[in-house]
Amino acid sequence: MQPDFPFQPQTLPVFYGWVILVVTTIGIIMSIPGQTAGVSVFTDHLIAATGLSRLTLSNAYLIGTLTSGLLLPFGGVFIDRFGARLVVIGASIWLSITLIYLSMSDRLAQWTSAALSLNSSRAIAFIFLCIGFISLRFSGQGMLTMVSRTTLGKWFNRRRGIASGTASVFVSCGFSAAPLLLSFFIDQFGWRGAWLSLAVLVGLGMGTIGWLFYRDNPEECGMVMDGLSSASVAAGFPVTTPATKSSDSPNTLSTPSEHSTVSKTSQRNVSPTRDFTRSEALRTLAFWAVTLALASQALTITGITFHIVDIGASVGLPQKQTVAIFLPIAIFSMLTSYFMGIVSDRTQLRVLFIGMMIFEAFGISGMAHLDSAVLRIVAIVGLGISGGCFGTLSAVTMPRYFGRQHLGAISGVEMMTLVIASATGPSLLAIFNELFGSYRLGLYFFSGIPLTIIFLLISLRNPQES
Repeated sequence: MQPDFPFQPQTLPVFYGWVILVVTTIGIIMSIPGQTAGVSVFTDHLIAATGLSRLTLSNAYLIGTLTSGLLLPFGGVFIDRFGARLVVIGASIWLSITLIYLSMSDRLAQWTSAALSLNSSRAIAFIFLCIGFISLRFSGQGMLTMVSRTTLGKWFNRRRGIASGTASVFVSCGFSAAPLLLSFFIDQFGWRGAWLSLAVLVGLGMGTIGWLFYRDNPEECGMVMDGLSSASVAAGFPVTTPATKSSDSPNTLSTPSEHSTVSKTSQRNVSPTRDFTRSEALRTLAFWAVTLALASQALTITGITFHIVDIGASVGLPQKQTVAIFLPIAIFSMLTSYFMGIVSDRTQLRVLFIGMMIFEAFGISGMAHLDSAVLRIVAIVGLGISGGCFGTLSAVTMPRYFGRQHLGAISGVEMMTLVIASATGPSLLAIFNELFGSYRLGLYFFSGIPLTIIFLLISLRNPQES
């Protein structure tokens, strides 16, 4: 797809990166049906429709999420090779088809079981849900999220923190409001109708937005990161050139003969001077320290979100009151996201990651005592602040540490790890509940994970400085 069709981005009166900020934020929000926040409100309906136990459904989710995570490194390569625009269209349509499939998965299982003369449709339903969750998590949580975050990171350098922070404000609001909004959809249209409505919204709506507005990087549109003018570049602001597509083949990447950096900057945290390959990035402690920190958030929050209704019910809270906890969490998350967007361009990311781990641990501990008003506030503050940190840091860190040229491939491995972690969370928490008759011990265990990762983060350094 030509970047100048159906319009030329450089002709707009504002820097096109701000348009990218808006549409990639919408892209991440549109991935909610494939995120745990979007799946959690459907779990009880799936249990009732299929006859599966909560643990069995959690295991289907584990298998689906784990398998999709293993596929994501290939998805990252697709982004580098084919560009963000084509990938976001494909991911949107794929997610839409998956939602349609899931809306009738229980009926497909019943029809198949009847055709095979089976006494029960539960085994077939389990298989069908595994397939559905693989597709749902790969297209939604995986590709649509990854291509949106990767694209945003390519359009900003000096302003990457504030851009990512601004996006995270709206993403946090969207994710936190999702359970309540989707519960409303279910009340109005039923759980099948809710998924079908989302399929139309994502497939037609997001697919169109991706086709119209997504562009892979500013250079292909005749611009530079941050919207700097020629005079600004001459004055010494850093401009890096990513991999470009070969003129001989639109699907083949050719690396510039020399990575061009107009000038170095004293802001070492902001301006990468070297583009790491995926194999080089994977050999650094920084990659794994950052990835595991983000993965701990994915594991614990996914586990909590997936079982949130049952966690509330276990301490006597009704569903609406339990789900309503996400609204104050969203407020803290939005405020934190904006603050993080400002400070992340001015401070070492190590400090921010350590703070994120501490608040995450406090928040999870508070979730273990939702029946206590005081500890419920601790849960809201802790999870809100750590969630706000996650949104900004997950977008800022990889391009700052490893450059843009191989960002898709590097982000693919990072996203694979996050998805695998998120796959483990629901099943692990369900196992604790199954063995001990309560989620509390499992939540205590979860709260220890981020505290352990702090030991890795203490020695975290930006690889660009080595």
